[in-house]
Amino acid sequence: MTDLLDERVSSSDLFQPVGTGTDDVANRVLAALLGAQEVLAVYAGDRLGWYRTLAHEGPTTSVELARATGTHERYAREWLEHQAVAGFVTTDDRVDAADRRYALTPGAAEVLTDHDSGSYLGPLARLQVASGRAVDDLLDAYRTGGGVPWSRLGADARESQAAVNRPFFLGPFVDEVVPAVPELHALLRAGARVADVGCGEGWSSIAMARAFADVAVVGLDVDEPSVAAGRRHAAAHGLEHRVTFRAGDAAHAADGAGAFDVVTAFECVHDMPDPVGVLASARRLVREGGFVLVMDERTQERFTAPAGPVERLFYGYSLGVCLPDGMSQPGSVGTGTVLRPDVLDGYARAAGFARAEVLDVENDFFRFYRLVL
Repeated sequence: MTDLLDERVSSSDLFQPVGTGTDDVANRVLAALLGAQEVLAVYAGDRLGWYRTLAHEGPTTSVELARATGTHERYAREWLEHQAVAGFVTTDDRVDAADRRYALTPGAAEVLTDHDSGSYLGPLARLQVASGRAVDDLLDAYRTGGGVPWSRLGADARESQAAVNRPFFLGPFVDEVVPAVPELHALLRAGARVADVGCGEGWSSIAMARAFADVAVVGLDVDEPSVAAGRRHAAAHGLEHRVTFRAGDAAHAADGAGAFDVVTAFECVHDMPDPVGVLASARRLVREGGFVLVMDERTQERFTAPAGPVERLFYGYSLGVCLPDGMSQPGSVGTGTVLRPDVLDGYARAAGFARAEVLDVENDFFRFYRLVL
């Protein structure tokens, strides 16, 4: 996620503090409804290729867009008009509808189609739609205390998280975060062997190997489709000889004690049903003098209500994705997205670490921890 998310969402009227009167609440619900409709339209534009075609072809009519994407012209026209009234595209409303040409605004082109940009947020619509698609299962879980596993959310959720985090790992993480942690930086420059726990589609693993020529990474994840995607991504970057992926529970990793110089866990501890077990495995896998890095959401240190937009976003994802995923396994501790520093510190100590130390790394969305051996 982009470092500037907090600033961006704070500037939106939807996220401004509101009163508690009838009109205040009604206006907020209507604003949320507009946002929900736009998310569904963004999802359609993403999945049907409408945004990509507009970005590549320039000003386009509804007939041309439908022909290029294999979609129906009447729906393409309605979507284009919706995008125009929503402000994502520009058009000339003085001509006949059939001749009207539409073009993405520069901002929409970057946010919705540029997969290398830190502002690439379009794929987040996939995650929201995946959660909405599972709403009946979610309500059942809320009633019974069960869960909804990550696999139930399908490709939309998996690809969304990978696509949004990819620019961060390939850019600011290796260019800014790692150099800000001298011990970690030194280990990676020296050609560390890294275990990347909860690696997802593998962009964190690939980023470390791409940035440090002698690093070898083993990515571990319980989700087999994510592991398969990670292998494809590594091969596409010519890194399959230094980046390998395994499907399985990191709590039962078969590698020997002290097999790795660095163990990482990026944005995944809060999803784990047994975080202490996984962190204990990380403690076993890292050699003495090695480094264990955890990255998780930069939550408020204490519960405070009402809260700002980023904290609200975390709770929304917790309700729709992370808590139900964690609760889908028997005996889950049920952490949820809002993992606060003191909770992680408790998990780390129970796993055999001395403490979880918050690192002095500037980032608006993520907090970085060293688990002290």
